[in-house]
Amino acid sequence: MSERSPLGILMLDTRFPRIEGDIGNAASFDYPVIFRRMAGIGSADAVTTHPDRPRVLAALKASAEALAAEGAVGLSTSCGFLALYQDDLSAVSPVPVATSALLHIKQMKGKKVGVITASARNLTPAHFEAVGASGDTPFVGLPEDSSFAGTFLRNGLTLDRDVVEREVIAAGRDLIVQHPEVDTVVLECTNLPPYKKALEAALGLPVYDVLDLLSAFYADLSKRR
Repeated sequence: MSERSPLGILMLDTRFPRIEGDIGNAASFDYPVIFRRMAGIGSADAVTTHPDRPRVLAALKASAEALAAEGAVGLSTSCGFLALYQDDLSAVSPVPVATSALLHIKQMKGKKVGVITASARNLTPAHFEAVGASGDTPFVGLPEDSSFAGTFLRNGLTLDRDVVEREVIAAGRDLIVQHPEVDTVVLECTNLPPYKKALEAALGLPVYDVLDLLSAFYADLSKRR
């Protein structure tokens, strides 16, 4: 793989700010990335208990083919809930796929993994099972009335980074209180990596996000090529 071979990111159709650390900001990566927005497929289409799977998969497939044609050597998505499509998208994508940070979990044998998600109400056992994780993996979500939800789930135009960071830390502490056995945290949401370091410091536990997943994924693609 040449240094300029990019990773492709299948983007939901959103308008909210994407600061460094967010998957939608090219500065979050130390290797080349290219983005493709899936017109008409927004947060509500992905972060839901009962998605329109044929419609979403069709958009994923079309965008995967377009990004591969542009030179992408592998693909990810801008929403961890798209874990549901890991196998289906892999079957139709011209290049390898890593849809979600939830893929970390099956690699963490012997760890007691807990998840922080954008929406506890909408995350189901099917999301975990689609990426080879246990359907009863413990998790907590950001509150539905949070600043986080106002920006990322309701597609707001502004982001209060400091407030969201406090909300993420509070969610992490709730996770540990509810599930004291947890020794490793995975961030489902691709908007949460900016708060990883603060969360690790607050909890004293290792935290893994989609950027960690994709760094290893891209390195593996490099070796294969």
